[in-house]
Amino acid sequence: MRLRTVLCSTASVVSALALLSACAGGSPTASSGEPLVGVDYPRSDTDFWNSYIKYTPQFAKELGLNLKTTNSQNDVAKLTANAQTFISQGVKGVAMAPQDTAAIAPTLAQLEAKKIPVVTVDTRPDTGKVYMVVRADNRAYGEKACRFLGTKLGGKGKVVMLQGDLASVNGRDRTEAFNDCMKKNYPDIKVFGEATNWDGAVAAQKLQTDLTAHPDIKGVYMQSSFALSGTLQVLKQKGLLVGPRDEKHVFVVSNDGIPEELKDIAAGKIDATVSQPADLYAKYALYYLKAAIGGKTFQPGRTDHDSTIIEVRDGLLEDQLSAPLVTADGATYGGVASLKSDDKSLWGGNLG
Repeated sequence: MRLRTVLCSTASVVSALALLSACAGGSPTASSGEPLVGVDYPRSDTDFWNSYIKYTPQFAKELGLNLKTTNSQNDVAKLTANAQTFISQGVKGVAMAPQDTAAIAPTLAQLEAKKIPVVTVDTRPDTGKVYMVVRADNRAYGEKACRFLGTKLGGKGKVVMLQGDLASVNGRDRTEAFNDCMKKNYPDIKVFGEATNWDGAVAAQKLQTDLTAHPDIKGVYMQSSFALSGTLQVLKQKGLLVGPRDEKHVFVVSNDGIPEELKDIAAGKIDATVSQPADLYAKYALYYLKAAIGGKTFQPGRTDHDSTIIEVRDGLLEDQLSAPLVTADGATYGGVASLKSDDKSLWGGNLG
């Protein structure tokens, strides 16, 4: 009788544990009991994406997810192959950051057919279904850069915009917003738009050409920190890498908020950036994957983490995370408030 009681108690404990596991959400892996998810890193040749890569395992552990990773190296064919690898590994969800936002549609369709939810990070697919887009408002990046440069130049002069890749929704959003803002608010500023395909060497070469042809250029908008080192090198060669109070100073605005940018703002080498949240991209990409596996749904509106979910097209939601303008003085420029480069809330200042 005593033996039967012990066996029944043991069975009850096992059943309870199984129930708790099921309530935790998702399909556990055989090895760890944690849902298995795949994260494809888009590239590892920039400080921003290397920061994202660093944060991802940290948040996977915090959220109780088992992680498989790949790196598509800015190549949509590799991303497609990596998605196949994830499928064969039995992942329950995939996070990716497709740099070519048009060409990813067939891969998204295949994952949907397999009932594997997808969260895209930083970029939004032109077509296709994903569970959630985790991104900041990239039009706001261009708008904030425009407001800063327009204010610093007093509404007159010439600026170079080192664009990303116009095959990417990010490149298009930043470019269109910057141009629209300049035309509306600072019509006397001439903008030289230069396509760079997110390539630092191309950006440096085009900036060199523009400064040679137009030595009176007084502003540079880099759509990402990929162009940072090349821009500073070109300005130094031209004798223009001087402090912001020097009349030869060229005002430089970047996008990303990496530690090097914050240091360069404090040192007077560049003037501003828009801090793209690498830490929150990693955290909420995984958060939404876990939610998808657990069957949770979301609606447009404010979130509990200082962001807004919007419906960008029928059935496609995007969580737009906060991305503040960062400057040396923390002032307001053209109606846009900024944070000082040493503000403790900035991930780039806290990255160890």
